[in-house]
Parts: sequence; structure tokens; C-alpha cells
Amino acid sequence: MNTTKLIAATIVFSLIGVPTVSFAKARGGSGGGYSSGSRTSGSSGSIGSRGSRTYDQNGAQPIQQSATPKPATAPQPAAGSPTPTTQPTPATQPSFLQRNPLLAGIAGGIAGSWLGHMLFGATESSAKTNEAGEALGETGQAAGASSSAGILLILMLLGAGTLYYFLKVRRSPTPDFSGITRSSAVSGTLAADPSPTILRTATVDMEVTPADKTAFQQLLIDIQTAWSKQDLAGLRRCVTPEMLTYFSTALAENTSQEIENHVEDVVLLRAEVREAWTEGATQYATAELRWSARDYTVSLTKQHGEPGYLVEGSEETPSETSEVWTFMRFQNGKWLLSAIQQ
Repeated sequence: MNTTKLIAATIVFSLIGVPTVSFAKARGGSGGGYSSGSRTSGSSGSIGSRGSRTYDQNGAQPIQQSATPKPATAPQPAAGSPTPTTQPTPATQPSFLQRNPLLAGIAGGIAGSWLGHMLFGATESSAKTNEAGEALGETGQAAGASSSAGILLILMLLGAGTLYYFLKVRRSPTPDFSGITRSSAVSGTLAADPSPTILRTATVDMEVTPADKTAFQQLLIDIQTAWSKQDLAGLRRCVTPEMLTYFSTALAENTSQEIENHVEDVVLLRAEVREAWTEGATQYATAELRWSARDYTVSLTKQHGEPGYLVEGSEETPSETSEVWTFMRFQNGKWLLSAIQQ
């Protein structure tokens, strides 16, 4: 009874804890504009889209929020369990009687006739002998005649079965399907299935020019400046519509909590391009950026210098921030920020 109660309590607590884990938003960040501002007021982390590489492992924190649908993955077999490819099930060959149902019926009929004759013929003969000894001679003759007729019937059935076998079965041999499985027969053909592949947009690596790097640096400064001013129009000129949604939501959360984040005097310290590729007419570039800035959050309900005015950060001392940003452009147009990874 105690064990049953313990198991029930464990199940109840597990069910209570599942929603907490599933709906918990990722918090935290290393500072710098959107990341640090939403660290105080809401969710942050890795957001945006990177085309077909949105969920690829690139050394940064995986994308947690994205408008790009996450590809479905096939369930992996348990460790140690055999797979159809490693241990195929051997094909079983049908027996002779299964391949020749008519002969099986004839053989069954012959066996039934012989058993019936042996049982009922012998019983009838014994009964007549016990009742009247004088009739034994006649019964023996009748039994002999019945045996002769039974043997003749058996021989006729065997002959018919043999004739059918050589005329029908031997002329049309049964095809062997032992090497064909359900997965190898496609659209009525016997062509083997191609190896399973993951459908993915074709990508081609590209070169990032010094002009592109200069554009990335300017976007970093423009985005942080527009963020500090809560300028959605300025952000719209620098980011994709998906990223604008995240920025707008974070600014609304800050306004609801009556706080404001500022990122000023941004200086790019290092920019390292990790990967750059094209997908059709769209180009992507992912770069690790490290910059310094005065990053701080203030309360809108307090006056400068009052206790509680400075919520986080420092107004005078710069801090360093490192994030991985992905930029995109369409047909060699203007670069836009499309993703941020911590």
C-alpha cells in the first residue's frame, strides 16, 4: 500500500511540474540592447530566423523563438534495439502443399477415405460377425469388395492429381518474391527505394566583403541607438519584420514595468564572420560581434539621483557584450538583422 501511494504521488508531482517546464521562458542575457533590456522585463535568448540553417548548431545558443517551422525528426530507436536495416527478417518459403492447394485437397480426401474405411468398415464387419456367425463369409466378401472399390478410388484420385500437377503447376512456376519487400516496391515497380534524405533548401557558401562588414558594424550602432530611443520606425529600417516584432514586444514589456533601457557609446571591438551562404536570391551572414557600451536601465517613475532610479547597469562605466548576429539581404540589397544568438 505504501509503495502504491508513493507511485501515485510521484505521478501527480510530475504532471504538476510539466507545465512549469514547458511554458517557462528563457531569461538572461549578456547585455546589449534588446538582450539586456528584456533580461529585466521579459524573455530573451536566441531569436529570429537563419533560413534553412535556423536550427543548425553553429557554436552559439540554439534559436529558441523563430517564425521558421522546426523540422520534424524521426524517432530514434532505443539503444541496443535491432533495426530493419541491420537485422532484416528472413523471408519464409511456402511449403509444397501451400503452393499446390489442389494436391493438398486430394491428399486430404485420400487420407479421410482411408481412415473412414479402416474404422467404419472394420466395425461393420465385426458387428455382423458377432450377431450371426453364419453370415461371416458374406460380410468378408462385402468388405473385400469395399476395399477393392476404395483402392480403385484412391488410384483414380492419385492419377488425377499427378496429371494436374504436370499439366498446370509445372508449366507455370510460381514467381519468387522472397527478395521483394514492401518498402522496395514503389508505384508498381520493383525499383529499390532511394536512401532517405532530409529535404533542405540548397545553400551555397559566399564571401563577405569589407563593405559587408562595415554594414554590419553600422547596423549594430543604428539598432542600439533606435532601441535606446524606443524608435520603432528606426528599428524597422534595420531589422526583418520578425525581429521587429520581438523588439516591439520587449519595448512594450519595458513600458508596462515603467523602465527604460539605454545603450550608448557603442564601440565595436571585434567582428568574426562564422558563416555566410545564399539560398536562392537571399543571402545570409552570421557573425560573432563583441562591443563595449554604457548599458543601463532606469526607472521611469523616479527622478535622476533618487534611490531606485538606476535599476541595472552603470551610466558611467562601459561594459562588454558578445553575441552572434545573423544578417540577411534579398538580391544584393540592404543588409537587415534577422537573428540574435547569445
